[in-house]
Amino acid sequence: MATTSQPPADPAATGQPQALVELARAHGVDTVRDSPEGPVPIAADTLVAVLAALDVDASTPDAAAGALERLYQRRSTRLLPRHITTREGRAHDLTVPGDTEVWIEFEDGSPARSLDRHPATGRIPGDLPPGRHTLCARRYDRASAAPLLVAPARLPGVPKRSWGVLAQLYSVLSQRSWGMGDLGDLADLAQWAGLTHGAGFVQVNPLHAGVPATPGYASDPSPYRPSSRRYADPVHLRIEAVPEYPYLAPADHARVSALAQRGAALRDAVLLSDGLIDRDATWALKHEALTVLHGVPRSPGREAGYQAFLRREGTALDRYATWCALAEVHGPAWHSWPSGLRDPGSAAVRRAAADLAGRVEFHRWLSWLVDEQLATAQSAAVGAGMTVGLIHDLAVGCHPEGADAWALQDCLATGISVGAPPDAFNAHGQDWGLPPWRPDTLADAGYAPYAGMLRGVVRHAGALRIDHVMGLFRLWWVPEGRPPTEGTYVRYDHEAMLGVLALEAERARAIVIGEDLGTVEPGVREQLSERGILGTSVLWFERDYGDDAKGTPLPPERWREQCLATLTTHDLPSTAARLSGEHVELRHRLGLLARPLAEEQAEAESDVEEWLGELAGQGLLSVSPYGEGPAADLAEPVAGDGLPEAVAALHRFLLRTPAELVGVWLPDALGDPRPQNLPGTSSEYPNWRLPLADATGRPTDLEHLTAAPRTAALATVMNETPERD
Repeated sequence: MATTSQPPADPAATGQPQALVELARAHGVDTVRDSPEGPVPIAADTLVAVLAALDVDASTPDAAAGALERLYQRRSTRLLPRHITTREGRAHDLTVPGDTEVWIEFEDGSPARSLDRHPATGRIPGDLPPGRHTLCARRYDRASAAPLLVAPARLPGVPKRSWGVLAQLYSVLSQRSWGMGDLGDLADLAQWAGLTHGAGFVQVNPLHAGVPATPGYASDPSPYRPSSRRYADPVHLRIEAVPEYPYLAPADHARVSALAQRGAALRDAVLLSDGLIDRDATWALKHEALTVLHGVPRSPGREAGYQAFLRREGTALDRYATWCALAEVHGPAWHSWPSGLRDPGSAAVRRAAADLAGRVEFHRWLSWLVDEQLATAQSAAVGAGMTVGLIHDLAVGCHPEGADAWALQDCLATGISVGAPPDAFNAHGQDWGLPPWRPDTLADAGYAPYAGMLRGVVRHAGALRIDHVMGLFRLWWVPEGRPPTEGTYVRYDHEAMLGVLALEAERARAIVIGEDLGTVEPGVREQLSERGILGTSVLWFERDYGDDAKGTPLPPERWREQCLATLTTHDLPSTAARLSGEHVELRHRLGLLARPLAEEQAEAESDVEEWLGELAGQGLLSVSPYGEGPAADLAEPVAGDGLPEAVAALHRFLLRTPAELVGVWLPDALGDPRPQNLPGTSSEYPNWRLPLADATGRPTDLEHLTAAPRTAALATVMNETPERD
């Protein structure tokens, strides 16, 4: 399989058993990790635990040696690899046993094609069309077949350079919202941004289905720990936009109207009382309203559309809806369900699904409604003249107790969590609490679960953002019960992972953006660029390091072209907080600083002063910040439109870069100083629950945002033609 190379390891020098090292590396498990002090050997018990998650027994030297011998035996007798990936326009050499007949069966049913071959080799030609084909082989009385994926050589690029807004949908409440932003608000936001200000896209947080809360089970509001990545959450539905809504019987209409009034009260509690987004309360109201709406007969055309949706989604939707129904009865933590229900293919699950047929059907229907409203939002964005439209976000993994973890057990590692190794920012490493794909069983499945998940997310998108895109190459696996420092990297066939992604994106006519921030292995960005996958560049991290460990601000002309350029992200301080230093004070109040407050403040102020100096050197500030008072002065609102000079200058700087897409963090439009998520906190900070707010932290709605002079001023800046040398 195609993988990036592992660091070299000498078992004798590291003290690791030879057979264990060979076995680990044969399964794509790294046996050393890089550190500033040099290569660090991975502990033998970590390797044993990770291999166990791949169903490989390496508990003793003899067991490891035996497993290694069996692995080599299987590989030597296999007629075909478990999966073959190639690219359009590239031939692919294939080793097969002598006297083997090999041919290709095409996805579209075209006539099969035999391969020209030498006695023990075959060559997959480079003129095959992109698609999911099947490679077949026959030798004497043995036959074999393997998925053959031909990926597009390169994804289409951005049709036209554009700017757009980055929004957390739940935070964008309108006067029509029921307690949180919904898909109707998303369509309105896109139409306003496109028609009024010429924006080319709206990027939103992951809209994946979340894990519902029940008594005794704490709801996790993070959109990056979803129940399912394939299906979107019905909590985002606009109830009044359901086509059956106008046909409610009078009594039912009165009931839903009363629920809408309670939804308005939830909204007002957020906007008028400085409250927090309460998804559970919002969903309780919407669930009741949708239950009523489910009883309204569908028109013949609507029924035909629903049945077509069911046929398209098939077993994947059945399993997702079954999990939702079972979770209503037994709670969402499926590991605690009765043992017979923990296996989605069991007879007990089939009997339970039959008993709960009405509830299973209800959740299928909800998925259809969300799919329709997502399509409507993308249509609104494109209709507003947006060149890209909606950019959806794909989380790096799923909740271990959620629907995907239940339905895809065969392809997810048990007893393992994804995280990050120790680095300069976190000496203890990170544990994200997400089960990773198993590279072996995922390949055995022809990458179908991965492809289906991508297809669901990208179907109604102009572009797809891949969170932690480096995870398509390798992921840091942390065995259950161990700290993140005792994990190791497991490598994936990135040629296959990228190939499946490219094929799904091309078929959906979607751009792909990789979030490639943080520790990026050498060669990864180059391979993404070769595929036409954009990167992510955040201003404060774009520095020219040269011989200086701290580096200096990178001039705009030296930024990469293939990227989405922004000032911040959902995990970073807002621009207002960065300029004022409020983000340091916040982390100090919560006890998150690793150094004395004065040191952290001095470093943060130095960073800002350096960038303001760069802006002044570019002629983007009217005065140099040096000798003119603290940097915070330039972050103060000015008379008239209220847009601080430094905020305008920073966005003008982004426009001077060659970046194909330039993103505006929506809270920056009003000067909201609060981060939407503060890494390192859980109950200490209201992550993922804050509504959009103004510069004083006062919550505001979509209507106020779109009418604010400061918002219009920032949009005017984004539509300026940048001066370039």
